[in-house]
Amino acid sequence: MFLPTVAITFLLFGTALTQFVSPPTNLTTATGYGFQVRYKQVPPGICEQRPDLKSYTGYVDVSPDTHIFFWFFETRNGDPTKAPLTSWINGGPGSSSMIGLFQEQGPCRIDSTGNVVNNPYAWTEASNMIFIDQPAQVGFSYSIPVPGYISPDDGSVVVLPNGTCPSDNITQGTCGTYSNPNVSDTPTTTSAAAFAFWATLQGFMGAFPQYSRETFHFSTESYGGHYGPVFNEYIESQNAKAIPSARNISLETVLIGNGWYNPLIQYQAYYNFTVYPGNTYDYSPYNDTIAAEVYDNLYAILTLRKGTGNCVDQLNECAATGSNVICSAADNYCADNVESIYDEVLNRDEYDIRELEPDPFPPEFYVAYLNTPIVQSAIGAFQNYTEYSAAVGDAFNTTGDDGREDGTVADMLDLLEQGITLTQLSATVLLRKVNSADQSTGNWLGGEVVSNEIGQPGFNCSGYTNISTSDGIVHGQVKQSGAFSFVRIYESGHVSIVEVQTYPFGPILEHGYTCRESGLDIATGLINVTGGYRTVGTPTSDYREGNATVQFEVVNTNTTYNTTTNEPNPSSKKGRFATRLGEQLQFGKVLKPVKL
Repeated sequence: MFLPTVAITFLLFGTALTQFVSPPTNLTTATGYGFQVRYKQVPPGICEQRPDLKSYTGYVDVSPDTHIFFWFFETRNGDPTKAPLTSWINGGPGSSSMIGLFQEQGPCRIDSTGNVVNNPYAWTEASNMIFIDQPAQVGFSYSIPVPGYISPDDGSVVVLPNGTCPSDNITQGTCGTYSNPNVSDTPTTTSAAAFAFWATLQGFMGAFPQYSRETFHFSTESYGGHYGPVFNEYIESQNAKAIPSARNISLETVLIGNGWYNPLIQYQAYYNFTVYPGNTYDYSPYNDTIAAEVYDNLYAILTLRKGTGNCVDQLNECAATGSNVICSAADNYCADNVESIYDEVLNRDEYDIRELEPDPFPPEFYVAYLNTPIVQSAIGAFQNYTEYSAAVGDAFNTTGDDGREDGTVADMLDLLEQGITLTQLSATVLLRKVNSADQSTGNWLGGEVVSNEIGQPGFNCSGYTNISTSDGIVHGQVKQSGAFSFVRIYESGHVSIVEVQTYPFGPILEHGYTCRESGLDIATGLINVTGGYRTVGTPTSDYREGNATVQFEVVNTNTTYNTTTNEPNPSSKKGRFATRLGEQLQFGKVLKPVKL
């Protein structure tokens, strides 16, 4: 059945945003390398608009209480059975990969009236794509479905013992089916989450061998700075075991956008970005008092806090002891006293320092769309959709995983040494795209320091050079040595580094994919890269965007972004859908994770 865009325009304006979900009964069951897979083909028009292309959604049953959701799309160009397979996962921990699908590089987006809109710059232009919600309880992935609603206070799932919904003024329209928020039903560390991701790939590749014949490419962002190195080292270790009943995953490339790798480096980068040496937008957000407070919380000896040291001291103690209690306390202290000061005093978007809250970019309209019965039926959902799982965030917090470096930097060097290209290059990739305006997880100053810590031979001797793209505009710079590159993208926030629906990065991402598939350099796309390749240029990336695009007035929820001026367009009158979604986002802001 083909569902044109107009058919998806909502008929639910007078109904609740969510509802109890009946388990689907029309899923096809298959077995993939030892894991049961339940799936269905999604009608064109739900996302991908072309009726000649197939997309599938489903679940890989990793264990009795671990059911991982995936959404697969065939490539738009070439034979899908001969195309590479690229996976995407968002970060968090606890963030849904539907963020990546609908707000970043997926085949479609949802506009303010609820219409499905084609994305001409989707990564499916170059590859088959699979978006995976992980770990269990994130997005559409589930453990044990229960009736409940989302607390407007902290974003957690409130279980309803008798299945009876309270009034809407309590639930704010979120009464529905969710995973039981038991932290014991989800991983508590990045390392513990690696198996389910590997198992999901095993299940998918076994159930869909026609899409798994070529190379595999991994992409992620944010907390993916933990997921990417650790998960892919796990994949390589499983490959090395040559397990008879398992599929060898031919990993070639790893892409990480704004990764959160090393908290000791990157918490200090909050100060570097906001105070000294400052950001390239020539915008100083703090007065002298607040700037001094951030500095003291990072470095000062806090003798009045009964044994509690500053952020740096506590992170060092976490690294030295490995204690869950110490690491959790360290990360909580740094988040509350270094990172969160930004939110408390500025009312600016952590993910893009140029924008005030509530920031409509990228738009959130897809959340309500995924909670409509027609869509949930079309994709075979077992529970209602949330962008972020508070239970998963809480589970990782019990071990202080966010406050640990966890071997991420060493894992990246290991991947390079195993022949995995950590750049958009030849055989394997880690493109570390770091944006200019992001203040939260991995502002580019901290990301740059991490890139120099990896230890790729020749990297510290390489220089920054402009990236040439088809539109003739310089969107950023690259520093590259052989199989590893660090890319800085101008005029971009945390999500927009891989988001080509709102921001003007279609040409640079198209360029990057071409380079990745053909083994060409990132800077020009013309040079075949070898181990001795180095970019030649300045030792530092010195371009300054200036503060012309920094916003000082809040814009409406349905405002669009002007990709020429890099500023919001004048907003139009809110439609009914935008108004209802605005009501949801008012409490939904609680659900906004630290690291997407």
